[in-house]
Amino acid sequence: MVINSKTLNKELKKGLYLVSTPIGNLGDITLRAIEILKKSDFILCEDTRVSKNLFKRYEIKSKLISNHKFNEKRNLLKIIELLKKDLIISLVSDAGTPSISDPGAILVKKCEESNIPIIPIPGPSAVSSAVAISGFSEKFFFYGFFPEKLKTLNEDLKNLSNLNYSIVFFVSPKKINRVIQSLKENFSGRKIVICREMTKLYEEFIRTDVDKIQTFDEKLKGELTVVISEKNINKKISQKLSESDKININKMINKLSIKEIVNLISSNNKVSKKEIYNYCLNVKNEN
Repeated sequence: MVINSKTLNKELKKGLYLVSTPIGNLGDITLRAIEILKKSDFILCEDTRVSKNLFKRYEIKSKLISNHKFNEKRNLLKIIELLKKDLIISLVSDAGTPSISDPGAILVKKCEESNIPIIPIPGPSAVSSAVAISGFSEKFFFYGFFPEKLKTLNEDLKNLSNLNYSIVFFVSPKKINRVIQSLKENFSGRKIVICREMTKLYEEFIRTDVDKIQTFDEKLKGELTVVISEKNINKKISQKLSESDKININKMINKLSIKEIVNLISSNNKVSKKEIYNYCLNVKNEN
């Protein structure tokens, strides 16, 4: 694919660009992201082997620097020196937006301390995509990846269970079965959506109750994005019978069955069927 740079900005601000890349489908990249990557003096990659597949498709030939969690501290001063030479350097992760549950946060902090411009190039996000399709509250808390230690995990989940927001996690396929029991213990009664291979050929969305989650095949592949609903999604708000409802029930009690009355009244408001049923019984007995 060839991008006509004449239609895009000719002059780019010097600094660090945080460029969002596809989370699966290579077609999910913006024209601006391609432009920035093509005009970068260097591109910092979480895994150059993964990034090369994307760059080959869009004819991006900028110089690459490997920058992952095992070497980013060692690379830090070298990259800052390059940025101080008024170069354009882009940071990409294997998928999505860099520096969020990916390498880059310490570089961003150092750039801020060194007064080096930091420019975000928005694009695909597994977090926003998962929340959007979940149907849960738009107010959400992003946790990131689960910790290695089970004790720390349980402590964190216990604290998170007190939040009445949707909660988003990243989980590797190797760890999902290890955390299922912890999820059940801390989020019983809530809904859950497990998103697998989003935007890819075998994309899958598993929607169920937290209490009903089943273990996964050990051969499961692809990083998972998990969304747990807000606290009250399964709880029906119960109102009291209004005076008008009581009057209507008294009028219908000898004409319709109690079951018919319960279904009719409950369909028009949020009064529990149990409360309607008990009131009908009382009226019936009084008659």
